[in-house]
Amino acid sequence: MKKQLSRRKASVVNIKQSLRRFCRYWYLRLVRLQGHPHQIARGVAVGTFSGFIPWMGFQILIAIVLAWLVRGNKIAAMALTWISNPVTNLPIFLFNYKVGEWLLGLGQAPNTSIKMEWDLNSITQLKSLGLNVFITLFFGSFCIGILAGTFSYFLTLAILNRRQKIRRFPARLG
Repeated sequence: MKKQLSRRKASVVNIKQSLRRFCRYWYLRLVRLQGHPHQIARGVAVGTFSGFIPWMGFQILIAIVLAWLVRGNKIAAMALTWISNPVTNLPIFLFNYKVGEWLLGLGQAPNTSIKMEWDLNSITQLKSLGLNVFITLFFGSFCIGILAGTFSYFLTLAILNRRQKIRRFPARLG
């Protein structure tokens, strides 16, 4: 029994260490990108926004075009589209749908809320749900994407500016 508990504890510690290494790796990748902090932050914001748009396969293309339009870092934009990946797609899009439903007022009247009980492997069943589902999903995705993009812009800018200050004046902030 004790051996089993110590193995569980060790696996939890390993998971925490792996998560820390993963976050540190991506933090270092972010702060080492070439470019002005505003340019990188715009790329991160555009990539975050694009990651919430439910057009699988076109998210990177959308991120590159938007990064070009706002003069953001295209590499950061492409990397951040992976917010929505095969593991996170379903929770993100369900949340976006519910937000769209709430913002459009569809869930308040009886029998107007669409039940989220369909087989995701059936394209014909997904098509039969109608245009309302797609409009609700896209509206919710757009709103959440704008919020997440704005938040990621200011967070990235703060991180990069702090990093630059530490590099310039290590004695003051160290």
